[in-house]
Amino acid sequence: MASKHGTFTGRRMAAIFVAGFAVVIAVNLVMASVAVGSFHGTVVDNSYVASQNYNGWLKQAAASKALGWQAVPHRRDDGRVVVEALGVPAGARMTATAERPLGAREDQPLTFAPEGQGRWVSTEPLAPGRWQLRLAIRAGGEAWAGEAELR
Repeated sequence: MASKHGTFTGRRMAAIFVAGFAVVIAVNLVMASVAVGSFHGTVVDNSYVASQNYNGWLKQAAASKALGWQAVPHRRDDGRVVVEALGVPAGARMTATAERPLGAREDQPLTFAPEGQGRWVSTEPLAPGRWQLRLAIRAGGEAWAGEAELR
């Protein structure tokens, strides 16, 4: 079938076929580079060792829940983290590690000073952005661990 542009040849079909695959390959390369660039590393260094520790982590989580302590963090305008702790006895010590959940791995240890009435304030400011906090509270022989997200 002829048109004013000429006949549809095998050469034209091959060009369309190659162009279609080129688009698919280009999109895959872009998506793969974005995925690799945004993942900061392994979740666990050794999955076998993590599987051996799993039941211990479950026991620790159950023990933390049984204490009945609660910790709700939020960030002040000056970048310091404030934790509202409920049920935590006087004289407790609180620490945390802030980790970026996405992008390049960035960890920052935080120490807290009691402010009174169940409030704890970090002695270090935390940079803006999204963070995952791993909180640890120790009082006497008891220990509590929990996680929370800061945005």
